[in-house]
Amino acid sequence: MTILCIETSTSVCSAAICKDGAPCKQYVSYEGSNHARLLPLYIEQILQYARENGLTIDAVALSEGPGSYTGLRIGTATAKGLCYGLNIPLLPIPTLEVLCEAARRLTIRDERAVLIPMIDARRMEVYTSVMAKGEWMNGEGAKAVVVENEESIYSGNEDVYYFGDGSAKCATIFTKPNWHYIPDIVPEAQYMGVLGERLALSGERVNIAYYEPYYLKEFIAAQSHVKGLR
Repeated sequence: MTILCIETSTSVCSAAICKDGAPCKQYVSYEGSNHARLLPLYIEQILQYARENGLTIDAVALSEGPGSYTGLRIGTATAKGLCYGLNIPLLPIPTLEVLCEAARRLTIRDERAVLIPMIDARRMEVYTSVMAKGEWMNGEGAKAVVVENEESIYSGNEDVYYFGDGSAKCATIFTKPNWHYIPDIVPEAQYMGVLGERLALSGERVNIAYYEPYYLKEFIAAQSHVKGLR
């Protein structure tokens, strides 16, 4: 199965093409705030790569959030347009799962370790959940947590690894020796292939027309300070 993967939930913008779960080609930018400009270029290059290598796109995998409101909207609009145009299914994947897959691929080899992905939600709040043995603990998905100490998130005694763009600010207040901070773990499209493949094989489908990204918190627009836009 060939899947076009889109990840725009954080400051990192990426798109990749994966076949049978393995990444074939990825385009990524860590510059931030360029998603609307870069993503269409990445998609064009990936479709060109697919044509040159005789690949047919079977589905589009989308990192569905939580994360940046603007980034999620850009990724979702692009993914839905591709699915309509190519008449293929949309596979929404929780961004926290993408982060866990990245951490497992890059760093963590202990299958017994507890994984805590964190996405920055401003101030001392993060979007997070607790994954143990490949499953979300207590069946919980992402939630918004105001971090005060380790017990704000998890109170077990196992080795805990926390990572993601919301984790650096927690490293200064987490002091337990079994809690390990892993820097530089970001969600990228190349890690979504195996997750998209798994979702496709499960038979789950979303209604593309009514699909919305997982914002988790309601977006509240601030009053503009630009004259004439109030």
